Amino acid sequence: MRQKRLGLIISALMLGMLLAALDQTIVATALPTIVSDLGGLEQLSWVVTGYMLASTVSTPLWGKLGDQYGRRKLFVAAIVIFLIGSALCGISQSMGQLIAFRSIQGLGGGGLMVLAQAIVGDVVSARDRGRYQGWFGGVFAVSSIVGPLLGGVFVDNLSWHWVFYVNLPIGAVALFVIVAVLPRDATLTKHRIDYAGVVLLGGATSCLVLITTWGGTVYPWSDPVIIGLAVAALALLAGWVGVERRAAEPVLPLGLFRLRAFAMTAVVGFVVGFGMFGALTYLPLFLQVVHGVSPTVSGLYLLPMMAGTLVLSIASGQIISRTGRYRFLPITGTAFATAGLFLLSTLDEHSGMLTMGLYLLVLGMGLGMTMQVLVIIVQNAVDFKDLGVATSGATFFRLIGGSFGVATLGSVFTWRLNDDLVQLLATTRLPAGFDPALIQRDPTAIQRLPPGPAAAFLHAYSDAIATVFAVASPIMGLAFVLTWFIPQQRLRETTRVADLGEGLGATSAQRSSLAEVERGLVRLADADLRRGYYDRLGSLAGLKGIPPEGVWIVARLGGEDWVKGEDLARRANVSRARGRPYTDQLIEAGLVERSADGDSLRLTPQGQESALRLLRSSREGLSRLVADWGPHPQIEQLCDELTPELLGAFADRPAGRG
Repeated sequence: MRQKRLGLIISALMLGMLLAALDQTIVATALPTIVSDLGGLEQLSWVVTGYMLASTVSTPLWGKLGDQYGRRKLFVAAIVIFLIGSALCGISQSMGQLIAFRSIQGLGGGGLMVLAQAIVGDVVSARDRGRYQGWFGGVFAVSSIVGPLLGGVFVDNLSWHWVFYVNLPIGAVALFVIVAVLPRDATLTKHRIDYAGVVLLGGATSCLVLITTWGGTVYPWSDPVIIGLAVAALALLAGWVGVERRAAEPVLPLGLFRLRAFAMTAVVGFVVGFGMFGALTYLPLFLQVVHGVSPTVSGLYLLPMMAGTLVLSIASGQIISRTGRYRFLPITGTAFATAGLFLLSTLDEHSGMLTMGLYLLVLGMGLGMTMQVLVIIVQNAVDFKDLGVATSGATFFRLIGGSFGVATLGSVFTWRLNDDLVQLLATTRLPAGFDPALIQRDPTAIQRLPPGPAAAFLHAYSDAIATVFAVASPIMGLAFVLTWFIPQQRLRETTRVADLGEGLGATSAQRSSLAEVERGLVRLADADLRRGYYDRLGSLAGLKGIPPEGVWIVARLGGEDWVKGEDLARRANVSRARGRPYTDQLIEAGLVERSADGDSLRLTPQGQESALRLLRSSREGLSRLVADWGPHPQIEQLCDELTPELLGAFADRPAGRG
């Protein structure tokens, strides 16, 4: 694929992924303004939960349908659904409408992120795949940092509607590029899609989230609605278990839960998502209502948390890559996160912003030491056949935990606020004609009250939000206890490669086990290519005295007939004059011959033997990197296919036949 066309495709895929990832966090700083405009403070959590549930539960379908019917078609459909959802969110006239339209948006967003990552593997060569995967990881990192800040900027300078409208022109550009330049799918893969498993699991999850949202606030715990939801959730879960036992390709194989590493990381990931998204949802409310800062400034105050998460995620990946040790990281991380949530529970309307920033930094550092590492632990614990589904399962539980966290903590907030307001109204004298219910519909109305009543209402909001973190802290403490039960095992080579995007991603990836191994292998090989690879390979192949540039030429000419010198120079991105000394040395060594007109080069029989040795040495190097997965035909075939592509030689024949 020509470089310009490839650049357009990659840019469009990154735009699509950026939009979907941003919409996970961009609404956080806009929520107080949305509530003041539309009302429905008690429904605030569902603006976040609706998006997360829809994107998370639909992810397995997007991945499998993309394999079966073509990723290009499905990616276009995902963009269209996402843009329709965004437009509808922007014109919402009530909180109920916004929640429904956010669910539509989340349905498209899940497809955007899953399919964008899959399409990269279709259009990028194996040799360059590791580099592009790093770029996509950066998209997740950027979105987690700038999302809350961008939301505040749009609210302050335009309106909250533009948090959603901004997706339209950017998404339209991505859609146009994909339709215009992305090639049609060459190969399709048949799947036996577990539709029943997806529907049952999604239904059970939705019922449980509704119970945590409505129980004790909208309805008493003994109300028939809550009891009915509980019965429905149990029935749906029982049905899901029965379906998964018989499914050919289950959404989540039940056998994974027999592995202690997977079971513990699933629970810990659930709690980590619970704490992270709960904090992101209610901190802007605390900042904007209690401290009276603008949405943009509230986004700035969240930066310590997001920066701590990003920096410690990168550092954790580097530590694991160099030492092979990982167990201490989630233990330390959940301890930090527990302490951070506890410290946040001590905040009140008089707390300083520097103090809050330090507390948020502690929480962010804890999350950063935990999220990415949980995915690595799961990948390292399972067999090859379960690698793909276990990886997506680990991320799935974190995102479902986020949905439960936002909903549960929203119920805690509503309950505590209502209780505090009852006491406040009994002891505080309000201005004549002032409707106390207005405070719950529009928190910004507090700023229009006289100093005395305003201070009382601010304390009520502060106490309610502090209670949110007081409840979240011991739950995170439970995760700390469970991390001690995670076993330490020898780390596989392909698992050592840090994947920032998987750790910070807002949706669970859907890749096959082979794609997961390839993902790690190409990134290891890419790193190897940057560290004197051809120099070492030449020594292994017996090309003593030949510099790396000469080894590269031998590898490139392997299996070819006459190759024009200008074509070879173009592939090396150098001038012919610069490459001539190396070709002259190879000619003197009897490895290369030049055509009579001096324009073309090819290997001599001796050179072809050297090229074969290079190929075999490269193949052996890849085999060593995947040896700890044990013998498996698919992995062997993967090495055969990747070797010539990574080496740049024998592009038209498998490595195992030379």
